[in-house]
Amino acid sequence: MVEGTINGVPFRAALEPTGDGGQRIKVNKALRDAAGANPGDTVAVEITRVGEERETRMPMELCKALGDAPRAQALWTDITPTARQNWILWITTAKLQETRTRRIETACDMLASEKRRVCCFPGLAWITRDHVKPSETWLPLPNSRAEAAR
Repeated sequence: MVEGTINGVPFRAALEPTGDGGQRIKVNKALRDAAGANPGDTVAVEITRVGEERETRMPMELCKALGDAPRAQALWTDITPTARQNWILWITTAKLQETRTRRIETACDMLASEKRRVCCFPGLAWITRDHVKPSETWLPLPNSRAEAAR
């Protein structure tokens, strides 16, 4: 994780490997707009590392499955801690053991085919949306039940 500024606009993001030894930061439209930057523009960037990312404990079933799938294991060690955490959360949030087993098999197949992120899981933003820190900015989600009751 890094934090810094783009044209003086603060941001926090995960560095992602490019596959050729480099790193990249994905910059969303809101940050580009706030920084007054368009794709291809030259911008002033300042970044600093934000300490070590904590690793999420890997379920034993996933550890064994990755051990049996060397290509998946190779990519697993190359992806970011946040990406690994998203895979683990996607697997462990399954309510049924059969769903969990199927997700582990799917994860190994997707990782072996060099898919770095789980495709259909909203990730940490979904899990942590009710645990906002004062330094974070979140837009309230519409609550149709509450509005319908009014």
